[in-house]
Amino acid sequence: MTTLSKKIDFAVILTVNHANPNGDPLNGNRPRTTYEGFGEMSDVSIKRKIRNRLMEMGQSIFVQSDDNKVDGYPSLRARAEGELGKDVWKDKDLATKESCNKWIDVRAFGQLFAYSEGAKGEGVSIGIRGPVSIHSAFSVASVLDRTSSIQITKSVKGDVKDKASDTMGMKHRVEHGVYVFYGSMNPQLASKTGFSDDDAQAIKEALRTLFVNDASSARPEGSMEVHKVFWCEHNSPNGQYSSAKVHRSLSVKPNKEEPKDIEDYDIKFDKPDGLNCEEIDGE
Repeated sequence: MTTLSKKIDFAVILTVNHANPNGDPLNGNRPRTTYEGFGEMSDVSIKRKIRNRLMEMGQSIFVQSDDNKVDGYPSLRARAEGELGKDVWKDKDLATKESCNKWIDVRAFGQLFAYSEGAKGEGVSIGIRGPVSIHSAFSVASVLDRTSSIQITKSVKGDVKDKASDTMGMKHRVEHGVYVFYGSMNPQLASKTGFSDDDAQAIKEALRTLFVNDASSARPEGSMEVHKVFWCEHNSPNGQYSSAKVHRSLSVKPNKEEPKDIEDYDIKFDKPDGLNCEEIDGE
């Protein structure tokens, strides 16, 4: 496989209806918001979904979540040493090459391998910078007045020692929101990790199907959906335009005072001259 030959910029529009797109653990797991009241999904949560989709597509993933892993390794270190062997990590260049060859998320997003060896004073500290950058997602309009909370009750005892069966809790959700996030792929960094054109196409498909098999109590099936993916390929490794200019080419604005559906938004993409851009429907 050849490494990524052209700079790529992309944007993703997604809809949220009666779901918690990304809870904030420091705020009672309420949906993340900015100080201005706009909804937010962290780049980490988006990368987690991309990794899950790539794994379901048959790709090898290094950072697997405990509730979705496909091997028996109890930690990242165990996976690194178990898959590549302990001797590999004695050579920084060899470890970088082998880990990038093995796992698509390492050659896409990069990875920090940092393991200590206790009292010996020896260890592993290898940083890999990936060519794929993902921004956090932000809602187009404020979600403060569109966020609701409901009290829930567990009506069974978790343990025979419990005095009562009823346990109170809270669930939070965004009633409606349209979020947008952006990303880019850098050929110069791709040449260092071996990230290829085929890898880029795999991530493109993962973005289109981002919420497939992602349902949970906080995100019921069908409550979150990718509406559009805008995928722009430049004609050279450096690109004709900056990523900022390409990202600014997309405009998503509500056309009603209280939008309740994706049809209540005006979506406009002014494609910069010379770019090969696709407008792809989500699944």
